[in-house]
Amino acid sequence: MHVQELKLADLIQAFDRLITFWHSDPADYRSEPGELNPIALELGWRNYSLWHEEDKARRTDVDDSMIAQVKRNIDGFNQQRNDLIEKLDEAILAWLTPKVDFDKDLPINSETPGSIVDRIFIMSLKVYHMHEDTLRDDIDDAHRSRSQQKLATLREQRADLEQALHRLLDDYLAGNRKMKLYRQFKMYNDPTLNPELYRQTGA
Repeated sequence: MHVQELKLADLIQAFDRLITFWHSDPADYRSEPGELNPIALELGWRNYSLWHEEDKARRTDVDDSMIAQVKRNIDGFNQQRNDLIEKLDEAILAWLTPKVDFDKDLPINSETPGSIVDRIFIMSLKVYHMHEDTLRDDIDDAHRSRSQQKLATLREQRADLEQALHRLLDDYLAGNRKMKLYRQFKMYNDPTLNPELYRQTGA
């Protein structure tokens, strides 16, 4: 019930549907129908955009200036991604707080729910592209077999992650674990914390 209330139910199916939809180059990335937590949708889109910028960064047939811009785009998407993980955790904690007494001395989990959702989406991107690889007509049987084996492993790992998310939320609601927010404080994008940037500005 909790995943339905949080709109985090059936994440694997939702993410698979979104990734297929986004590969059709829609005019609006938010227009795919479906009940999904809007923060999780935004997080997925940033990961999708980041994935494809990372692909561009490996090109060797373009000017270095283009790669430099791609690297800046990657930094931007990655910062947005981290911000959205924290925003999703904030929303989950706000939902949990009236239901659970987190003042008690309880064990914490090393990974937050938002981080698990993020990993499930990244795994979904890997599943999509590994499946795509199995369909290529320019590979031999050995390559196809390796990709099929990797695809099976990715799907199993992704299912494990979704179950881990459900168990963690169950543990929170049962009072077995405490949820805490963790801030990532990415320093390289902050001109007041990255020495390569603040030395230029004298900040």
